Amino acid sequence: MPRKPKRNTKGKIISAAWRLFYEQGYEDTTIEDILEASETSKGTFYHYFEGKDALLGTLSVLFDEKYEQLIPTIREDDNALDVLAYLNRELFAMIDSSVSLDLLARLLSTQLTTRGEKHLLDRNRVYFRLLRDVIARGQSRGELRTDLSVNEIMKAYALMERGLMYDWCLCSGEYSLSRYSADVMRMFLQTYAAQSNKGPLSECTSE
Repeated sequence: MPRKPKRNTKGKIISAAWRLFYEQGYEDTTIEDILEASETSKGTFYHYFEGKDALLGTLSVLFDEKYEQLIPTIREDDNALDVLAYLNRELFAMIDSSVSLDLLARLLSTQLTTRGEKHLLDRNRVYFRLLRDVIARGQSRGELRTDLSVNEIMKAYALMERGLMYDWCLCSGEYSLSRYSADVMRMFLQTYAAQSNKGPLSECTSE
């Protein structure tokens, strides 16, 4: 029980920081701005982060918070393909509306060059745990092909998402990430559908 408030405090700092980065830019956002927006003290901030630059590695935390918000909206009887399309659509809509292109590009580039922890590939993330559950359930119900393992499908899905984000950054965000990926991801997911489950994916999942 004592761990929960700490995680929430850290999450508040991260959420406030990324909101400010998007609204006023990374360079123009000060630690004081983040403290005010997150209603935390300087001592608390430095308990979790060495400085503002350390927040650049927390975008995966922000993504996972989004997934935690989405989990209750997924119904047990939702088709796995629809759920995977839904998760992608909702995350990329969040990126379109609240994550700056510059910072996403910076995160992706640092993940390529870092010798330390690669946050996006951390298999303990909420993201990967959620994908495993959705894919395993889809296979058990005959919605997803079973000639590939859960991990193989999960790895391909995550790779596709990273590729879409990278291409969006490479193209300087000249198109809507969420709208473009909605079409591409649906075509991609059909390759993992069981033969009995081939067909168009639903436009909406879980209302």
